[in-house]
Amino acid sequence: MDTRTTPTAKHGHEVTPPPSQLNFASHVFSLNRSRAAKAAYIDDRGVTTYAQLEERARRFAAALHAQGVRAEERILLALHDSADLPVCFLGALYAGVVPVVVNTLLTAPDYAYMLAHSRARAVITSAAIVPVFVEALSQARTQAPLDGCTVFVSAQGEMASPSHPSLSTLIEAAPPAANAAATSGDDIAFWLYSSGSTGKPKGTVHAHANLYWTAEMYGKPILGMQENDVVFSAAKLFFAYGLGNALTFPLSVGATTVLMAERATPQAIFERLVKYRPTVFFGVPTLYANMLSCPQLPAAADLALRVCASAGEALPREVGERFTAHFGCEILDGLGSTEMLHIFLSNRRGDVHYGTTGTPVPGYEIELRDEHGAPVAEGEVGDLYIKGPSAALMYWSNREKSRATFLGEWVKSGDKYRKLPNGCYAYAGRSDDMLKVSGQYVSPIEVEMTLTEHEAVLEAAVIGVEQDGLVKTCAFVVLKPGHVPSDALGQEMKAFVKQRLAPHKYPRDIVFVDDLPKTATGKIQRFKLREQTQRQQASLRSA
Repeated sequence: MDTRTTPTAKHGHEVTPPPSQLNFASHVFSLNRSRAAKAAYIDDRGVTTYAQLEERARRFAAALHAQGVRAEERILLALHDSADLPVCFLGALYAGVVPVVVNTLLTAPDYAYMLAHSRARAVITSAAIVPVFVEALSQARTQAPLDGCTVFVSAQGEMASPSHPSLSTLIEAAPPAANAAATSGDDIAFWLYSSGSTGKPKGTVHAHANLYWTAEMYGKPILGMQENDVVFSAAKLFFAYGLGNALTFPLSVGATTVLMAERATPQAIFERLVKYRPTVFFGVPTLYANMLSCPQLPAAADLALRVCASAGEALPREVGERFTAHFGCEILDGLGSTEMLHIFLSNRRGDVHYGTTGTPVPGYEIELRDEHGAPVAEGEVGDLYIKGPSAALMYWSNREKSRATFLGEWVKSGDKYRKLPNGCYAYAGRSDDMLKVSGQYVSPIEVEMTLTEHEAVLEAAVIGVEQDGLVKTCAFVVLKPGHVPSDALGQEMKAFVKQRLAPHKYPRDIVFVDDLPKTATGKIQRFKLREQTQRQQASLRSA
C-alpha cells in the first residue's frame, strides 16, 4: 500500500493522504491539544478529557518499555468498553508496540490460541475476565514461550485481582513518554482477529495509515462527523466496526464518545441515548429490531439523534423504515470487514435505499465476479471484491489464507452481492451460505429479508435442510410480541414469500423459535441451526 497516493481522485472525492511518517496516536494527540479540557470519553466511571487521554496513553507507552516490551512486539487487550481501552490502544501505538484487541466473550482455549499465535508479551484485561486468562495462559504456555507474559488488570468498578498488578498503578508509576515511535504509515500498528467460522481465527494485521484512511473516507464525508457530535456505539471497541465508531472517527474530529461496559440491551441503550443525547449512534440490525419492539422505546423528542449507522448483517427494509418513521433519523446501512477495517459500501445521508447496502464509499472500488473471476452482469449475484487503501497487510503467519484473500490490490470479501439498476448493491449472503434448491441458487438473506417484511416477524434465519437427497429451505422465525405460533400463520408466511420471490425460494418449513443463535456482533449463526437440525434428523432416524 502506498500511503502517499490519493486513491479517490477518479471518484471526484479527494482525500489528503497521510504523511509517509505517521504514528496514528501522535497524529490524533496533536489534532486535539487545543481541546485539552473537552471530554474525549464518558464511560461508566466518569469523564476523561483529551488532555487526560493523551497523558495516560503516553504514560502507558513508557510503562510498556519499562516492562521490557519492545517495538513491534504484541500485547493483548481484552477490555470491556471504558476509557482504559483507548488509553492502552493509543499508548501502545505511541510506543511502537502492537496492540491485539480481542473479544471479551471468548473461552480460555480461544485466548490460549491467540496468546500463543501472537506471542503476546503482556495482557491487559478487565477484572471479570482474569480467571479465564489464568487458564488461557496455562494452556498457551504449552504451545509457545510465554513465561514473560504478565496480566495487568483494569478494575472498572470491580474488585481488582490481588494476585495481578493493576493497570492504574502501572500507568501512574510511569512518566509520560517524551516522543512517539518513529513509525511510517505502512508500519504494522495493530491486529484484530477475524471470525473463526471457517477454522482458527485469523490475525488480521493493519497499518497506522489504515486508521487515517477510514476516518477520512467514511467517518467525515459519509457520517459527516464533527467536533460538536456526541458519539455512542453499541458495537464494542474490540470489533473493527466499533473501533472506528468509538475511537478512530471521534478522535479524528475532536468529538465526545460515550462508552458502555455492559451488554447492549435495548434498555441499556435507551438509558444512554436519553441521558447523554448522542447525535451519532452505531448499531447492528438485530439491535435496531429489538429496540423497536421494546416497550420502553423512547419518543423521538427525548433523543438528539441526527444519523445512525448499521453493519454486521444486512438491515431489513422494514426495520429501517420503522426506525426512521419513529425517530425521524436515517440508518445508513453499510458493509465493512475486519480485512478492510471499516465500511466501504454504504447508504448516504438523504439518499437511503432501505433493503440495499448503498453504493461504494468514495475511495473504494467494488467488483462482482463469478466463480472463474470474470465480471457478472448487472442484476446477477457475484462474489464481492474490494480495492481501497485501508486493506489489511496480511493474516499473520497464515500464508494460505492471505493468498486466498489479498489478491494484489483486491480483497475477496466472502460476501455475495448483486448490483441493482439504481446503482445500489443488494446483499445476497455469504459465499458459503448460498443454497442450491431445484437446481437454482437461493440466497438465505433474500428470503430472510422478505420474511421480516411480514407484520408478525421480528427476526428470521434460513438454512438448507436435506430431505430425500434434495435441499429444501427451512426458516426459523422469531415472532413479535402479541403474535402466537400456529400452522395457519406458517402457511400464511409461506404464501407471503411466494408472492414476492421466485417460487423455488419460499421456505418449505417454518419453525417458530424464541430466539436465534448469534455472535457477539449480532450476526446470526446459521451453522448452529444446521447442526441442531442435523442432530434432530439423526435422532429421528435412529428412533
